[in-house]
Amino acid sequence: MSTTPSRKELSHQRIVEAAARALRRAGHDGVGVAEVMKEAGLTHGGFYAHFASREALIAEAIAHAGRASSESIGARMAAKAAKGASPLRALVESYLSDSHLSALEQGCPVAALASELPRQEGLLREAGVARVQGLIERVREALPAAAKADAGVVAASLVGSLQLARALGDNAEGRALLTRSRRQLVERYERDSEEQKAR
Repeated sequence: MSTTPSRKELSHQRIVEAAARALRRAGHDGVGVAEVMKEAGLTHGGFYAHFASREALIAEAIAHAGRASSESIGARMAAKAAKGASPLRALVESYLSDSHLSALEQGCPVAALASELPRQEGLLREAGVARVQGLIERVREALPAAAKADAGVVAASLVGSLQLARALGDNAEGRALLTRSRRQLVERYERDSEEQKAR
């Protein structure tokens, strides 16, 4: 059985990737079908051969963006862990990195879309909530046992720090905010872990 993707599957993938970039760059309302199809190198008329609706495209783009971001952060975490970083330090330093600050079109969809999520419904809300839950679970896995209940709080700190740093800009001020956030999160939760072990 051939594992080579068909022409239609390759076209579908290009559309989803273009939509995921547009989504992270401009939010839900910034994903226009005509623009996405053009960026994917396809005609507008071919859209409905791939998706039942614009909402179906965006929902798939959110899932794709989440997987891509998770894989990227996972690879960076593995590299840091290989150099001796704890799971928490590896996650915090990967998520709150200068490269994530500047990679708006490739970054975490939760940071790009969280403020819009309460206004979404149906497929879009479900897809967004799934990404939030996935991020919280990844944080929970990285936290020391004594702090796992704080996974949502830490995830919120990661997302909020990245959002505010991006608001300040990809500049010295934005990077300084990330540096302080990284330091405080790691110091707090690694200290709590050490104190728990000492008891």
